[in-house]
Amino acid sequence: MILVACLFLYLAIKKGYEPLLLIPIAFGMLLVNMFPGIMAEPSTDPVTGIESAGGLLYYFFLLDKWSIFPSLIFLGVGAMTDFGPLIAYPQSFLLGAAAQLGIFGAYILAIAMGFVDKAAAAISIIGGADGPTSIFLAGKLGQTKYMGAIAVAAYSYMSLVPIIQPPIMRLLTTEKERSIKMEQLRPVSKLEKILFPIAITIVVSLLLPDVAPLVGMLMLGNLFRECGVVKQLQETAANALMYIVVILLGISVGATTSAEAFLQVDTLKIVALGLVAFALGTAGGVLLGKLMCKLTHGKVNPLIGSAGVSAVPMAARVSQKVGSETDPTNFLLMHAMGPNVAGVIGTAVAAGIFMAIFRV
Repeated sequence: MILVACLFLYLAIKKGYEPLLLIPIAFGMLLVNMFPGIMAEPSTDPVTGIESAGGLLYYFFLLDKWSIFPSLIFLGVGAMTDFGPLIAYPQSFLLGAAAQLGIFGAYILAIAMGFVDKAAAAISIIGGADGPTSIFLAGKLGQTKYMGAIAVAAYSYMSLVPIIQPPIMRLLTTEKERSIKMEQLRPVSKLEKILFPIAITIVVSLLLPDVAPLVGMLMLGNLFRECGVVKQLQETAANALMYIVVILLGISVGATTSAEAFLQVDTLKIVALGLVAFALGTAGGVLLGKLMCKLTHGKVNPLIGSAGVSAVPMAARVSQKVGSETDPTNFLLMHAMGPNVAGVIGTAVAAGIFMAIFRV
């Protein structure tokens, strides 16, 4: 595990693979395997009755377990994200929904591999490439014993989006499809941008109240951004608060990967299922993009469908990169941001569906 931690640090520092996530995760992994007591739970001596405090990172991990850090991450993501492309092209919701194929496909595979229903549901959310939602659902479903493996797999695949997605995208599309230039998106009014987070919060709260805290924080952050009257709150949520939470969440997630807890057959299964789920999600978005391309007579570039996984904004950047390889003058980033944002909402909705099924 120490070697794995060093490998992650190398990938983050030397290769630049999502260093904001990988550096704290890798360092937490290094710490817990050098000094296991940093994750020790509080205890009471049965003879003397003297209480001993837990390790520092144990208390940080409780905030993961209680879904506090994931919700705060969503607050920051909302404050950083422009929902305009999704509002301008609402068909993006369909691409975001199609990319959730990986989640439900992985759920079926996890059941087949021997995981119980709740564990399978928690593992399958990795397919959405959404670390906070993966942690949120694992905590809500009581699957904390798998939380470390799930979180590390989810964040690792998020950071490896530029490596995993392009081969799948090229395999499923033709050069002609990749070169399609999409029409410029219509301007979105300020009123639309203000009403959107309010409307989404109301709809999700009515249909899937269990996931309202997560989606609510996402939409609150976005309302901070769009209303224009709380600039200080928007800047704090998108910068200082976001980075503080990323540090604490990352290092506490990494600290769940002690050798005793992590080096198990179930962990290998989770990592494999996560990769399959992520690949299926990418493929699902691209395939629906191809269908939309045919139905619109070539007006939709299928590459934007791969951004339906909710790794914001990395997946959208990958869509842009693969498209520009075919035609350097093709600009797909803003079109890909629509499915990308829809994927964030879609993954949260998928988590809410599982919570409703299991009556959490």
